[in-house]
Amino acid sequence: MQTSQELTASQSLDLISRMIREAQGRVQKNSFYFLLWGWVVLLGNLGTYLLAKADYPYPYAIWAITIPAWIISIVRGLRQRRDATSSTHFDRISSALWMSLGIVIFTIVAFGYQINYQINPLVLLVSAIPTFTSGVVLRFKPLMAGGVIFWMSGIVCFLVARDIQPLVGVAAIALGYLVPGYMLKNRKD
Repeated sequence: MQTSQELTASQSLDLISRMIREAQGRVQKNSFYFLLWGWVVLLGNLGTYLLAKADYPYPYAIWAITIPAWIISIVRGLRQRRDATSSTHFDRISSALWMSLGIVIFTIVAFGYQINYQINPLVLLVSAIPTFTSGVVLRFKPLMAGGVIFWMSGIVCFLVARDIQPLVGVAAIALGYLVPGYMLKNRKD
């Protein structure tokens, strides 16, 4: 005998499909973060490369552009959380994944002096994890491809000269964040 609490197989599939569509819609709205951070990191890598080529003594100073990006992200995230009517399991997992990435990258940067600031390969490799995982959960192949691009770019960074690594980062960010970010923003479901 079936109680009102039990779902049929069809109802379960419908519920799962609806939850995935809701999560995709929320992530589509959050394409803002892919685009914001995609452009900030792309400009940081490009700026580092150009400043180093110009023999500027502090080519990494360009990364100060991440400070306003962090502030914008935090303020926007707090507003979204305040205005949200509900939060799905995916929302919590996604938030934890991306927060973990931020913590790991902050740690890599803070202790980068231990490895002579050869951090591009590590940052690209760890960026692959939440990007690819988000793509899998959302069934959005461009994000999965973005994760693979970060992984491959991290390997390439280990194999190229240090002064070329920021250019690898530019390509990885353009293909791994910006292309999927714009596709997500313009997606019609």
